[in-house]
Amino acid sequence: MAWVILIVSGILEAVWATALGRSEGFTRLAPTVTFAVALVASMGGLAYAMRTLPLGTSYAVWVGIGAALTVGYAMVTGAEGASLLKILLILGIVGCVVGLKLAH
Repeated sequence: MAWVILIVSGILEAVWATALGRSEGFTRLAPTVTFAVALVASMGGLAYAMRTLPLGTSYAVWVGIGAALTVGYAMVTGAEGASLLKILLILGIVGCVVGLKLAH
C-alpha cells in the first residue's frame, strides 16, 4: 500500500508544481488553492509512505515521478518545447524510478 500512496503522491507533486507556475505568484485563486491542496496531500502521502519505505528511495521515486510528469505535461501543452533529447532524458528518469522499485 505504501508504494501506491507514494505513486499518487508523486502525481500530486506534478499537480502542485504545475499549479504553482500557473498561480502567477499566488495572485490567481484557483491555481493557488489547487497548489495548496495538492501540496498538503502530496507531502502527507510522502510522509505516510516513508513510515515503511526507505527515506532515500521514497524521496527519489516521489521527485522522479513529479519531475517526469511536470516536464511531460508542459511539453504536451506547449508550455515548454519538446525535443527527442528531453523525451529520452525523461524516459531515463522513469527508468531509474522503476529500477528503484525493483531494487527494493
